[in-house]
Amino acid sequence: MRVVVTGATGYLGGRLCAALADAGHAVRALVRRSSDVSCLGSGVELAYGDVTDADSLAAAFDGCDAVFHAAAAVEPWLPDPSVFLKVNVRGLENVLKAAKRTPMVKKIVYTSSFFAIGPTDGYVADETQTHPAKAFCTEYEKSKVLADRIALQAAIEGVSITIVYPGVIYGPGKLTTGNLVSRILIERFNGRLPGYIGDGYDRESFCHVDDVVSGHIAAMEKGRVGERYLLTGENMSFMQIFNMAANITNTKAPLFHVPLWLIEVYGWISVFVSHITGKLPLISYPTVHVLRHQWSYSCDKAKTELGYTPRNLTEGLSEVLLWLKDEKQIKF
Repeated sequence: MRVVVTGATGYLGGRLCAALADAGHAVRALVRRSSDVSCLGSGVELAYGDVTDADSLAAAFDGCDAVFHAAAAVEPWLPDPSVFLKVNVRGLENVLKAAKRTPMVKKIVYTSSFFAIGPTDGYVADETQTHPAKAFCTEYEKSKVLADRIALQAAIEGVSITIVYPGVIYGPGKLTTGNLVSRILIERFNGRLPGYIGDGYDRESFCHVDDVVSGHIAAMEKGRVGERYLLTGENMSFMQIFNMAANITNTKAPLFHVPLWLIEVYGWISVFVSHITGKLPLISYPTVHVLRHQWSYSCDKAKTELGYTPRNLTEGLSEVLLWLKDEKQIKF
């Protein structure tokens, strides 16, 4: 098939392009003129444009059988929160309009987020859960909930769209906000994060980037129109992640917990500094709001219908730690 990928230079999008090309598909990557395209192989065709520009999308989609819409502003905080609405919500609307203008497009796979399903304090959720939309930890979460409604309504109106919801993605690759686990491990092993994050109440559903990529391709091939598929993994806290990392590397686990209120103070300070330096913070106060909740999910539906097979966290984390060591990001 001839496929086009938005967000192609991102952490997930770059690996998705590579996997699609390896599977024999003709891959076109939507990239901005300012994008670093070094992560894209020579066999990937470049189409210059932006999800905020509907005309550029129509040109990029021309002649393609399927669209992977993975582009998103993935940050817990931005100095200009309107970016989330512009990219994540309006961007999806533009993708849908462009697909309607290019009748050869037979399938859209839209990358949503576990945030669009909502928090799961005290239980494990599946695709039947609808976000209550009464409160949001981050503007990113709010934008993905709004976009999710648009995608589901498009399916009702006959658009051939399948929606996938990755959990917290980890694995080798670009050290972007989308690769948060690697960035936190770097802080931990370099002594800048000496304790556990909070008291261990948090839960996240951790999934390896290559498993999520495989889930996307399976969604294109097998996913039912209008269906939601959670591409998640094991549900654990960051405290458990730190303990696993210590066991894998034969290093000492943290001896104390850093309370979330203190991390939130640090997050507010980081945001203040960001306004001065222009550099986005690793931890901002909305991140702490997320950590005060649980985000646990079942991916049984994706396993059954898509053949999704997430690797266990011990195997995946071992790979990441060795990769970070080889990259000289950490020592152990």
